[in-house]
Amino acid sequence: MKTGTLRKTPGFRLVDAVIMLIVGAVMLICLLPFLHIIAISLSSKHAVLSNLVTIFPREIDFHAYEIVFQDSRMLWSMGLTIVLTVSYTLISMVMSICAAYPLTKENLKGRSALMMLIVFTMFFSGGLIPEYLLVKQLGLLDNLMALIVPGMISAFNLIILRTFFTSIPASLEESAYLDGSSHIGTLIRIVLPLSLPVLATLSLFYAVSRWNGFMDALFYITNADLYPIQLKLYQVVMNSMVTDLTAQEGAAQVDVVPEGIKAASIMFATAPILIVYPWLQRYFVSGVMIGAVKG
Repeated sequence: MKTGTLRKTPGFRLVDAVIMLIVGAVMLICLLPFLHIIAISLSSKHAVLSNLVTIFPREIDFHAYEIVFQDSRMLWSMGLTIVLTVSYTLISMVMSICAAYPLTKENLKGRSALMMLIVFTMFFSGGLIPEYLLVKQLGLLDNLMALIVPGMISAFNLIILRTFFTSIPASLEESAYLDGSSHIGTLIRIVLPLSLPVLATLSLFYAVSRWNGFMDALFYITNADLYPIQLKLYQVVMNSMVTDLTAQEGAAQVDVVPEGIKAASIMFATAPILIVYPWLQRYFVSGVMIGAVKG
């Protein structure tokens, strides 16, 4: 029986309906908290404190966003994070390409041993303390390079990229070599133009991981002028928790960070990566799937 006929049977319709319900439920689980944060950021202080906000704004007020955009430290952290993310993504992609392409060559001596070492790092690492001591010994504390060098290459992304490179027909590279092209020339003129889907996908992976990262900045950065946006947001939330605790204990009156400002700060830190994602979405599925076809 043909596939088209099978999909018209009641059994297949039931399976499709169950899958759609599951996907819809997962989508709501992910979407509702996000809508709640947006609603809080756009609602008045009275509505937020009265717990009247659900997934729709109440008494729309942009005062929280005005406070966030008037905070020079927040704007500085945002600009610094954009520069850091772009730099990290470019460096990581160049390093990943330079590592993955040679590993596709069968005449590379020790290729299997190198791949085993790369895979080994996916499951085992020295741990947090040795990594901190290494960063300190390299003199990278309070340096933006501490947020770039340790995670410059992802073993997972490297394997995906290598797998994609191996799926490109060898005849194309052989033709380029016959025309006098070098390995670097072949990589730039033949391989990379054919690899745009996986390059865009891995660039998104690197950019999101760097944009959302704050643990390394928390450990390695103490200079407030070098705080990335996620660490700045972390401080906003933690300061709010501290002021809430002191208020409960009857401490002296302190400046409280309202829930609306916290929500606006979260949206402020999330918006740039949400804007970038739709531009790369069309490459996302094809890039991951093509890179995972061959082992």
